[in-house]
Amino acid sequence: MQSNTFSRLLAATALAAASLFAPMSQAQGTQQYVAINPPLPSDTPGKIEVLEFFAYSCPHCAAMQPMVEDWAKTAPSDVVLKQVPIAFNAGMKPLQQLYYTLAALDRLDLNDKVFTAIHGERKRLFDKKAMGEWAASQGVDRARFDAVFDSFSVQTQVERANQLAQAYRIEGTPSFSVGGKFMTSPVLAGNSYEGALKEIDRLIPMARQQ
Repeated sequence: MQSNTFSRLLAATALAAASLFAPMSQAQGTQQYVAINPPLPSDTPGKIEVLEFFAYSCPHCAAMQPMVEDWAKTAPSDVVLKQVPIAFNAGMKPLQQLYYTLAALDRLDLNDKVFTAIHGERKRLFDKKAMGEWAASQGVDRARFDAVFDSFSVQTQVERANQLAQAYRIEGTPSFSVGGKFMTSPVLAGNSYEGALKEIDRLIPMARQQ
């Protein structure tokens, strides 16, 4: 029963991410980005922010994760990548907390393993207890994990992520904003992960000029 529920949760999230983004793609035709008007301010002054809106439960985000990491290693010096975990429903909030907890504990090296655990190993990492047990199995101090998970700092970051998702009108994952001026995604970039990253590279100079 739990396994079936887990499978339905994953399927529902993937379907929502794909179907909600489809109308934007169709409306834009062959255009591979959407202009944000008016542009949104950056949380990193002096840098061009590339925000990746993602969800651990999204299979497309899981597929893109290593590609995004490789892209970030070669990004221009005036560009900063920020990953923003979002929730399409209340049940996804713990996944946001998981990301910011790992960040606070300086264990974002486990990012890839979270995706693998959920999508490859079919682990039900959807609540604090399961996440804490999994993190402990990866060498994270369980007491520190539990304390940080419910901390004011993590809650504040989750709220900021929700604000950004609302401001950018995120309807599907993964989605990328460039400099607060443009949005792109694999869907917009011809249903291509590689195409989305190439489009980001193309949009960065455009973001500098405006």
